[in-house]
Amino acid sequence: MTDVMKAIVQTTEGDPEALEIQEVPKPQLQPGEVLVKVAASGVNRADLSQAQGNYPPPKGGSEIIGLECAGEIADTGDTDRSVGEKVGALLVGGGYAEYVAVPEGQLLPIPEGWSFAETAAVVETACTVWSNIVMEVGLKKGETILIHGGGGGIGLMATQIAKALGATVAVTAGSAGKLEVCQKYGADILINYKEQDFAEELKNKCDVILDIVGGPYLKKNMFALAEGGRMVTIGLQGGNKAEINMGVMMMKGIPLHGTTLRRRSLEVKAEIVRQTIENVWPMLEDGRVKHHIHEVLPLAQASTALKHLVDSTHTGKLVLEQ
Repeated sequence: MTDVMKAIVQTTEGDPEALEIQEVPKPQLQPGEVLVKVAASGVNRADLSQAQGNYPPPKGGSEIIGLECAGEIADTGDTDRSVGEKVGALLVGGGYAEYVAVPEGQLLPIPEGWSFAETAAVVETACTVWSNIVMEVGLKKGETILIHGGGGGIGLMATQIAKALGATVAVTAGSAGKLEVCQKYGADILINYKEQDFAEELKNKCDVILDIVGGPYLKKNMFALAEGGRMVTIGLQGGNKAEINMGVMMMKGIPLHGTTLRRRSLEVKAEIVRQTIENVWPMLEDGRVKHHIHEVLPLAQASTALKHLVDSTHTGKLVLEQ
């Protein structure tokens, strides 16, 4: 095994189009890590943010883009895993490469009957959704959840998991086509945010809101939340500044949550992965939750995949394959 590998390297800082395959040093394993030979990598909006210079990796993390992958263990390090074991992996970075070092606690089994590409399309979304709508804000059967960006990878995953938990699901999306896909995956209430005011449509009705927009939606989200409702923000696509009406927050008893999965500790991520395997993986295997892959592209076309995110014409997930 050589000491170099192929990986996507950004040649111009802040330019998502300046991505090309180069040879780079292979990762050196730290205690508790395994080396995974990557077969497929999921593409996430956080990858685009990193390529634009807005979301650098945590200190010590790989500079290579990519927060999820699937493949085979090539080196077990000091763990008890097996060479050749097929796994999915939640990453702090490094997924757009031939090999990646992964803490053992962030490995997931391949769902029965699933391919590497299919697995790579759901690892990060499943962990993000479960950790936020269940572990963070405790969505329960019979509650109503509003999911912004319903047609994206997070949105479709959140819709399906929420439905499997017995919740009523409202979604926002920007086109009739995207809303049609949302409905196919179980959404009950469909709102075209370009034509409808979701706050008026859902006034005081939402027990949980999963928000990817940030600042511009805070006032409307507060309006849509029911008494005792909970909001968790996981993205800032619209910006990071907002003015909050503290009176509404106090009168409705609304707790506001904000999280990022990437920067959580190894221990917290391991627990998120454990709970996701325990609760979501059975849903994947029995068909209650399905993947939705918009397109599978070769790794060399990483910049094309990120352009799809910029254009926002896709639904579900994009995957890069070796």
